[in-house]
Amino acid sequence: MAPRAVFVGAPGAGKSTVGAAVAELLGVPFADADAVIEARAGKPIPEIFIDDGEETFRALERETIAAALEEFDGILALGGGAILHEGTRELLAKHTVVYLSVELSDAVKRVGLGAGRPLLAINPRATLKYLLDQRRPLYKSVATHTVATDGRDPREIAVEVADLLR
Repeated sequence: MAPRAVFVGAPGAGKSTVGAAVAELLGVPFADADAVIEARAGKPIPEIFIDDGEETFRALERETIAAALEEFDGILALGGGAILHEGTRELLAKHTVVYLSVELSDAVKRVGLGAGRPLLAINPRATLKYLLDQRRPLYKSVATHTVATDGRDPREIAVEVADLLR
């Protein structure tokens, strides 16, 4: 078993929203790696960061993703920083990966002031710009398909992605 597709992209790219819509269109299950991590940890991601630190969160993230890539057969959305780990990028090389790209202005509109996003807690716009600049090459490196999301309706994007995956 393996995911039908794995969604990657920056915060605000629409991985969860579009991923769930694609899963619905294809008639397969949807999973958000961050939600799975929260369920495993028994607390929200911001609390994991505060109580246990980012390193603990990243370890949980790596374990969760590795398991999902072997056991889950639907559409899987990864957190924005999941691709930072080289081992995760190597695992993704064996899968169909959809990179939802987003530019800073749209990402800021969608993310807002970073509520519930620990890495965006201080100066969200500058931090988001830094994250986009740092991670964009990594997203591209694992992508089978790249789909721009700026100024587009999630349903329209989902139809495009579902067509790519058929």
